[in-house]
Amino acid sequence: MFCNQCEQTARNTGCTTVGVCGKKGEVADLQDLLVHALKDLAAAAIDARSRGVDIMEAGRFTAEALFATLTNVDFDPVSFGNRIDDAAGLTSRLRADGSGTATFVPEPTVEGKIAQALVIGSPWDTNRDDDVTALQQTTLYGAKGVAAYAYHARVLGYEDPAVYEYLFKVLAAIQDTNLDLGAWVGLALECGKVNLRAMELLDAGNTGVYGHPEPTAVDLGHRPGKAILISGHDLRDLDLLLAQTEGLGIDVYTHGEMLPTHAYPALKKYAHLAGHYGTAWQNQHREFEAFPGAILMTTNCLTPPKDSYKDRIFTTGPVRFPGVAHVEDDYAAVIAKAVSMPGFTDSTQGTTVLTGFGRNAVLSVAPAVIDAVKSGAIRHFFLVGGCDGAKPGRNYYTDFVEKAPADTVVLTLACGKFRFFDKSIGDIGGIPRLLDVGQCNDAYSAVQIAVALAEAFETDVNSLPLSMILSWYEQKAVAILLTLLHLGITGIRLGPSLPAFITPAVLQVLVDNFGIRPIGESAEADLAEILG
Repeated sequence: MFCNQCEQTARNTGCTTVGVCGKKGEVADLQDLLVHALKDLAAAAIDARSRGVDIMEAGRFTAEALFATLTNVDFDPVSFGNRIDDAAGLTSRLRADGSGTATFVPEPTVEGKIAQALVIGSPWDTNRDDDVTALQQTTLYGAKGVAAYAYHARVLGYEDPAVYEYLFKVLAAIQDTNLDLGAWVGLALECGKVNLRAMELLDAGNTGVYGHPEPTAVDLGHRPGKAILISGHDLRDLDLLLAQTEGLGIDVYTHGEMLPTHAYPALKKYAHLAGHYGTAWQNQHREFEAFPGAILMTTNCLTPPKDSYKDRIFTTGPVRFPGVAHVEDDYAAVIAKAVSMPGFTDSTQGTTVLTGFGRNAVLSVAPAVIDAVKSGAIRHFFLVGGCDGAKPGRNYYTDFVEKAPADTVVLTLACGKFRFFDKSIGDIGGIPRLLDVGQCNDAYSAVQIAVALAEAFETDVNSLPLSMILSWYEQKAVAILLTLLHLGITGIRLGPSLPAFITPAVLQVLVDNFGIRPIGESAEADLAEILG
């Protein structure tokens, strides 16, 4: 195997025997084979579209299949074998409407596909220029993030064929040996543009179905009673779970990036949405083991479950793990397991944290924010957000928020906030100094806040008293970074380490054109430099 798509990849070069995420080599090879099958499907879809054939089914499949290859989503060889067969089947049907035959025919068994994957190799087994390969990887990994956002939006009924067409374009381009460095720079920045559209669709879906988030205090304690814990990102899954458990005497607690769901009016109306339990994804082993009920894992961020709770964790959507029960929409098995478990037998008075500062909430107090900036009460804004992770170096973000001066405001989103989400850093004239914008899926809200403030001050985003201090881990973060670059945002500080797939020459392009740079050795020094 060779996998370098996440931040914690071995030796910051690539995992070659087993993934640091827990992914086995055979799964990594099958993921590569699935990408190979999707390249064949992309070529067939592009050809079919030129003949006026409807390719929406192929687009939806491609988005979900690419999503399955994200870090910490699908660990199941059988699942990948099925997806590879489905990709080949779709390709054959599209080819049947025109000329030519599929160029890739998968072996019939999982074992055969694993052997086939070893022969075909990874998408990067080429003799191409290292800088071109770096941009190919950047673009494909970004496209995987786009696919994830497109999947999230589509399950809520929101989609745009242009997003799927871009995924086909990237997959086809990987096979094109004529594309040079400049062409791949263009494709990478186009990824950012398309991701902005995918995030816009997801934002429309979340707010259109569940209402705009409202500032909400969320309890971090628990109360006596049967319990289900839901983790991941998907609002629809939580909605279904809440509806199916209503009136059953079972409390539902959120975990990880599900924290911001408490702010949506259509979800917070459920009295048995009891509170938030635990922190970020990498702490699952400890937190899931201690939870006295059933656990439902949605979308991504699963780590290989321990035997101590493997019989009471369930997956749904693209998430799979061998030996773990998988459910779709009907959560009767999850509910039955929760009923059989002791649940919480005591009550803890937890602290509360505020969430729900999406664009509507922040912009509703924009005049007060603008006046505070003009009066000098607010000197600077920091967007400190992104992914959390297990690798050392992420305490930097805690230090940054704790040491940010009292006349600054911190906006945050994604699971990186669990490094400081429960810190009390006060307010400025009634405006909280720590504003939780939401999930990584809510990056669109953060962009819209920045754009609206720039318009209010009659300037551009780069001229605002705003600095972005970002952490990354997986491929959604790559897509978001490309979106920020597409928007022309400069001066981003990224950490805790730079992507392994970025070569020195490509990094220099990012430095020269966008001023992107790694976070420093200390938060204190970076703060002093930013604030002058």
